[in-house]
Amino acid sequence: MNPTTDRSGKAGRPAPIEGAARHYTFLLLDRFSLLSFAGAVECLRIANRLSGRCHYTWSLTGEGGGTKTCSAGVGFPIDDDLGEPPREATILVCGGLDVDQASTKRVLNWLRREARRGAVIGGLCTGAHTLAKAGLLEDKRATIHWENADGFAEAWDEVELTKRVFSIDGNRLTTAGGTSSIDLMIRLIARDHGEDLANAVADQLIYSAIRTDQDQQRLSTPTRIGVRHPKLSEVIQRMEQHIEEPISPATLAREVDLSTRQLERLFRRYLNRSPKRYYMELRLSRARNLLMQTDMSVINVALACGFTSPSHFSKCYRAHYHTTPYRERGSHGEP
Repeated sequence: MNPTTDRSGKAGRPAPIEGAARHYTFLLLDRFSLLSFAGAVECLRIANRLSGRCHYTWSLTGEGGGTKTCSAGVGFPIDDDLGEPPREATILVCGGLDVDQASTKRVLNWLRREARRGAVIGGLCTGAHTLAKAGLLEDKRATIHWENADGFAEAWDEVELTKRVFSIDGNRLTTAGGTSSIDLMIRLIARDHGEDLANAVADQLIYSAIRTDQDQQRLSTPTRIGVRHPKLSEVIQRMEQHIEEPISPATLAREVDLSTRQLERLFRRYLNRSPKRYYMELRLSRARNLLMQTDMSVINVALACGFTSPSHFSKCYRAHYHTTPYRERGSHGEP
């Protein structure tokens, strides 16, 4: 396929311009995120249409060729089976569900080969997992969808993992998923062709709040829990930051200048549970993520989430999720 005619976002052959168009090769993994992929492609298409020039071309690649199906069940025809991208192409790995299984040896070797050629390589949504597995994020700053962050941090401590919507570190690009690919592409379009075109693309997308690589991917704690009490929010943030070594409610209360009883009343009033119970639910949620996203043993998952014994961990897990950690992992591994 000739990407300048079929993937340019314009009807027919685009008008020639000074300099070559910048090419993007999208590597679609099995069950990739449709929103992240579509957001990135639409930015390129709209930039071409608004400028009246073919600033960008793109193509789709994937292991095995044929058709790749996204997590929503929609299939996309692939241009080639991990072929050789055009010179100086930017490669964007589109991840989604079960990214570790989709990051096959052949995919990893292909990415390593392109990295040796000096390609700019990025990961959309969980694509950062594939890049890290290929060894392409060592000593780099990166981001990934918050739901996958726990497992990622445990697996690759050599990567500086952030909670930002996207990250650019040299020739490595990563996004957190969802609409964050739009933020990344708008930044790249602004770098290539100026803020005016980038802002015009955002307007076409009805995207009125362009985020930068300094913006966080999750809502603030007060917004997320629906409570705007500053001391309660601060305590919850401290809980989230100390999962492996939990802090006692008495210490948490003292750190925000409250008595233990006052802290207890705040949790009961706003969250209808005790501080101890809320903290336990945070730790169990982290444990569930690790069980589903990593190959860590149940014992190591327990220790990483502040449980001193596997039996206590299993008892608490079963009381909350009505299954054991072992069965949870087994059920997740089934088709």
